[in-house]
Amino acid sequence: MLHISRENNFSYLAAGLVLLLFIGALLEYFPSDIGPRIVQAGTIAIIFFSALSEKATQSRRITNVVFVLVMLMTVAGGELLDVAGFSYMHLFVLLCFFLWTTWLVAHQVLFTGSITGNDIVGAICIYMLLGLIWAVLYLFIAEAVPGSFNGLSQAPWLENYTSAIYFSFVTITTLGYGDISPVLPLARFLVIMEAIVGVFYMAILVASLIGVRMSDRVAEKKQ
Repeated sequence: MLHISRENNFSYLAAGLVLLLFIGALLEYFPSDIGPRIVQAGTIAIIFFSALSEKATQSRRITNVVFVLVMLMTVAGGELLDVAGFSYMHLFVLLCFFLWTTWLVAHQVLFTGSITGNDIVGAICIYMLLGLIWAVLYLFIAEAVPGSFNGLSQAPWLENYTSAIYFSFVTITTLGYGDISPVLPLARFLVIMEAIVGVFYMAILVASLIGVRMSDRVAEKKQ
């Protein structure tokens, strides 16, 4: 049985995020009516990881339950929403979830005393969550404003899901392969902001966490 605590919670969350990315990469190999539901089910699993990883107050437990119920309703009624023209609801729920999870992780990583190895893993989780947040924003723009990106087909957002995640992580790591590129001003603005956030996040936050961790180890050895 899994024992999730504040000493190892981010290891499980990181594994869940990697699994979600892997499932997204395999989305094209599933039938069109099954693949999206698998991705959403994976997202629900990560919600449970996030909920279990927090020392929750009663109000936060209620928030956790609400998010889980919303995602379950979205998965169960996904086809009805699409038929009714509310395809953006999927994206909105995903965006809210990724923002909420990022806040929960950041709250534990940034507002604690000494830095542990689990906190460093949490910083990596934040980095992956930032990439997913921007991927959802790109999907919003690509569907709302056709022609925003070269390399993304004009299709329902689920068909661009894998490509948007790929483009987001290529951007946040500033690799810039060029097979997908922004065309319209708003898309370019988001790309610029993601590249800036990615560079400064790695240079400042992660480096600071590792530095504090090294200092803690030196202090422990002197005692």
